[in-house]
Amino acid sequence: MTTITLEVSDELAARLAPMREHLPKLLSIALDLLPANAPLAVSGQEAAHPAFNEMIDFLASGPTPEQIVAFKVSPATQARLEELLDKNAEEGLTDEEATELDVFGQINHILVLLKVRARASLSAN
Repeated sequence: MTTITLEVSDELAARLAPMREHLPKLLSIALDLLPANAPLAVSGQEAAHPAFNEMIDFLASGPTPEQIVAFKVSPATQARLEELLDKNAEEGLTDEEATELDVFGQINHILVLLKVRARASLSAN
C-alpha cells in the first residue's frame, strides 16, 4: 500500500477529519466518476456552488448508508435548480448559468452513484 501526503487548507482538513478512515474509498469513487481524459478543474464556480458545498458537508459528517439514501439538497438549492431548468427551457441560459446547471448535473451524478452503493450496502446486510 502506498502513502500519499496532500497539502490542503485548514478548512478542508477540518471537514475531512471525520471521514479520515473513508478517504481512500471517497477518492476511489471520485476517480471512477472522472473520465480519464477530462481535465480536473474545480473552479471557484463549482467550489462556491451551494449544492456542491451541501454535498461535501453532508459527506464530511460521516453519514450512514440510510442517511445517504435519504439525502436531498436544501429547498433553496432545489428551487435554484428548477429556476435554471425553467429558464433553460424557455429563454436559454447565460454562460455562467449554463456552468451552474452543469455543476448541478455533476453533483446529481455523484449523488446517484453514492445512493446506489449505499443501497447495495444496505441490501447486503
